[in-house]
Amino acid sequence: MILDTGDTAFVLICSALVLMMTPALAFFYGGLVTRRNVLNTMVSSFAIMGVASVLWVLVGYSLSFGGNLGGILGDLRWFGLGGVGTTPNADYAGTIPHLLFAAFQMMFAVITPALITGAIAERMRFSALLLFVAAWSLLVYYPLAHMVWGTGGFLRGLGTLDFAGGNVVHISSGVSGLVAALLLGRRNGAYGEETHKPHNLPFVLLGAGLLWFGWFGFNAGSALAANGIAVQAFVTTNTAAAGAMLSWMLTERLFNGKATALGAATGAVVGLVAVTPAAGFVPVWAALVIGLVVSPLCWVMIVKVKGSLHYDDALDAFGCHGIGGIWGGIATGLFATNLVNPAVVDQGLFFGGTKLIFAQLAAIGITVVLAGGMTFGILKLISLFLPLRVSADDENVGLDASQHAESAYPSFEGLD
Repeated sequence: MILDTGDTAFVLICSALVLMMTPALAFFYGGLVTRRNVLNTMVSSFAIMGVASVLWVLVGYSLSFGGNLGGILGDLRWFGLGGVGTTPNADYAGTIPHLLFAAFQMMFAVITPALITGAIAERMRFSALLLFVAAWSLLVYYPLAHMVWGTGGFLRGLGTLDFAGGNVVHISSGVSGLVAALLLGRRNGAYGEETHKPHNLPFVLLGAGLLWFGWFGFNAGSALAANGIAVQAFVTTNTAAAGAMLSWMLTERLFNGKATALGAATGAVVGLVAVTPAAGFVPVWAALVIGLVVSPLCWVMIVKVKGSLHYDDALDAFGCHGIGGIWGGIATGLFATNLVNPAVVDQGLFFGGTKLIFAQLAAIGITVVLAGGMTFGILKLISLFLPLRVSADDENVGLDASQHAESAYPSFEGLD
């Protein structure tokens, strides 16, 4: 294979954009919590940049993309990225360095477990979180990445389509977040005397804007070349985000009387989530449909279902990423077409095909079971050796002080 310098430059830039999404997520999540927990919430994402990157270099890339063990996992042929050089690899990226493909995929492995932290914010012990992230990466993320994207992967063999991580990133993290939130229990005061309102909405808007910007690298970069598919993914990404933002604000206006800044930010994010598996496979008009539909679905889950069931998915990781990812996977089965991307073997239901929608539903079901079951098992195992949750006193003081001996806003001491 011949290395293409234009493709290489493009994917290098996209890799940097995807990495930026993790600190962007830190701002998004950090603004949503109370002042006494903002540093803990933000450093949870930052610390995962270290844990996930080191694990990826040591074993993650090889287990995800090296060889094939029963369609479930790779092997350790590329342990420590040994043998992963600067020449292209025909199986995954024929015009960019193999090492660059590994680096681009690493950024996905970084942000995915960071998404989970939104569900268990303001109450999980920091050391337990880092242990969980390491185990979850090994037992959930790497197998899913191999099954969906790896050569010989089981779900890939079923014909499922996941352009940039609907199953691998969003459904897996959303479902895992829900299970973790249920196991940890509700925060002190949740659905009681304390409202847990966002402490810094400008942080939320900043985080959402940077996520939107970085998502162009996430989705367009998944074409792995500076070509027409990358352009298609770029435009569908922006269209879905814009449509979902408007749809969320309209939903708020109809049911609550006012559109909010928080709603605009959340709507944009769920639109980005929903279009991720479909971005390089669907027409632009379909991306608009995906965005317009996802916001009411997520709004109902967050405002109505979560409110009535009283589970404490603190920052709505499941309501946004789980539900948004599931809808995106289904929508891919509806609207994917080889008129957009020749890699689509089976047409979506809207274009007369029937096989793809069933492959998508099967992949969603398998992802839910794997992520949910493994998350439950990992957390139960860790709890045998280390408490998962901080003490009630530490929670009341705030995790910034109890876990890190720091304060984001010293002048505000005593006001939370």
